Amino acid sequence: MTETEEASNIAESAGIVETQYYRYNPLPGTFLMENGLSLPFIDVAYETYGVLNPLKDNAILITHAFSGDAHAAGYHENDKKPGWWDNMIGPGKAFDTNRFFIICSNVVGGCQGTTGPCSVNPETGEPYGLSFPLVTIRDMVEVQHSLVLSLGIEKLHSVAGGSMGGMQVLQWMASYPDMVKSAIPIATAAKHSSQQIAFNEVGRQAIMSDPNWNNGQYYHGASPAVGLALARMVGHITYMSDQSMETKFGRKQKSEKNPLKFAANFEIEGYLHYRGTSFVKRFDANAYLYISKAMDLFDLAGDEPLHKVFRGACMKVLVISFKSDWLYPSYQALDIVRACKLAGLATSYVEIDAKYGHDSFLVETEKESQLISHFLNKVE
Repeated sequence: MTETEEASNIAESAGIVETQYYRYNPLPGTFLMENGLSLPFIDVAYETYGVLNPLKDNAILITHAFSGDAHAAGYHENDKKPGWWDNMIGPGKAFDTNRFFIICSNVVGGCQGTTGPCSVNPETGEPYGLSFPLVTIRDMVEVQHSLVLSLGIEKLHSVAGGSMGGMQVLQWMASYPDMVKSAIPIATAAKHSSQQIAFNEVGRQAIMSDPNWNNGQYYHGASPAVGLALARMVGHITYMSDQSMETKFGRKQKSEKNPLKFAANFEIEGYLHYRGTSFVKRFDANAYLYISKAMDLFDLAGDEPLHKVFRGACMKVLVISFKSDWLYPSYQALDIVRACKLAGLATSYVEIDAKYGHDSFLVETEKESQLISHFLNKVE
């Protein structure tokens, strides 16, 4: 890429951005988790794009998916690649930074700047590891709520996110309906199915079976890189679709083959190995365990009918699913739509005919952008 092309890409994005930090310490001493345990404080990594208007009523909270982070758009200094949803956030894009003030934070339990199991416990001077309390989607939203209030924002124009981000959107709708004018849950569910839990458990077992995991105490030695890479390989398969794999790889084999009997000579095998090893460089194995478990534990309504969770709310809702998404199939989106309508919410639903499976909400975004732009224009 030439310097001119790079400058053009930056100009078309949210620009050069910096990660900011907020310390959540609501009471002297503790942040109380949903399970009753506590932390001394939580440091939150977040980024903002666009300008908050004088009335502070143009803010949109973006919630990230499982392996995402606060860097949703724009470029960090000297970066070659933009944030994970840069094709959706920026001037004239779906989340238009000419109009809106966009916020995205890394979730509690993560490993990209927000307090999680790899953070140092101030009481011991060592990383928390497995002494870190289990986190829930509700805990993630409670921390986001505090961050939003700290910015002087009392009402959000919208909350939007896909996959685990969509779960956070649903929790915002249930926990803080008076703070949310509109909500956009994408490719998500109000609770995991047994199949979704099963895939996550395979990933967790891959990590915990790695000899270097050492019961979560690996921070002063070798990390469980093999187990984490395997977990990511399994996960990445679920993010794609049969059609997208066939189109991109088929049964193509590498031009230079490894003579070993069980070498990864198919291109799809090499791709999965690349995905696994690159993931290890940026993600913490314990964070994988904690965040995947939070998704599995998420059950917005529990024993109650789902529509009762939303009763009394008055926000507008846009629910989006993708036809080729077999990890979060459209029937789960329809469950959300029915509940919203039964609760009396003004709800729109679209199933997009996209070919990239669950990853469609990240990569196949033209129709998604049109829908979201139109929806946000109708929110008053």
